[in-house]
Amino acid sequence: MDLRLKFNEDEFNYDKWRPNYVPELYDEIIRYSDIDETKKVIEIGIGTGQATLPILKTQCQLTAIEIGEKLAEYSRRKFASFKNLEILKIDFESFQSNNNTFDLIYSATAFHWIPEEISYTKAFDLLKSGGALALFWNHPFVNRADDLLHLEIRKVYNKYKPSDKKPLEFNKNDCRKVEDTIKRHGFINCCSKLFFQTRTFSAENYIALLNTYSDHRALPQDLKNRLENEIISAINNFGGKLPVYDTMDLYLAQKP
Repeated sequence: MDLRLKFNEDEFNYDKWRPNYVPELYDEIIRYSDIDETKKVIEIGIGTGQATLPILKTQCQLTAIEIGEKLAEYSRRKFASFKNLEILKIDFESFQSNNNTFDLIYSATAFHWIPEEISYTKAFDLLKSGGALALFWNHPFVNRADDLLHLEIRKVYNKYKPSDKKPLEFNKNDCRKVEDTIKRHGFINCCSKLFFQTRTFSAENYIALLNTYSDHRALPQDLKNRLENEIISAINNFGGKLPVYDTMDLYLAQKP
């Protein structure tokens, strides 16, 4: 099964628990792209619209692309009062439009699902000369070495879902790799910026968050239940609250 469709299984939970992005991130995008009611924009992977409202409020003409039927319909209802939004139930690979048409293409924690040989080339072709590409992600981190609860949860993961990869918090060095990829595909004036926030979850709410991630949802049910139960026990044994440290990375670039 295409893991992208796992997000489509529980749109209400996804909308409730997936994080929004900080206002300063949108300020950077809007200032860089200079979008207004005269501009045409694509959002790749609208999901349930966590990254849509600030762009809609510029009054630009927004075309949002979403592969999940339930997610697309959820966002249609959510933003029904906006006449400047069209939501297409389609993947970006299949989306058809004239080249040199759009002033901004942006994607929030979705662009990595598209093969690189398609994603950047197609975005480049669809943008007007001087048009902007804005890509951003959120990297939640729960593995800080000075936090005993985080260490306990890591033990649970090592028991049920071991990995050779050492959990590392996202940093500016990681941004440079993405910047190099963007530049390699012909974009200019590329820059990146990091934003931070901390969220706090109860045990049950943290499990609800985990169930918005496709790799977690794809686990065998018995293993998934045991993993979740031990995470719940760990959080409750350490006071019932788990901090999640978010690092949001934003990339901005232009088509020459």
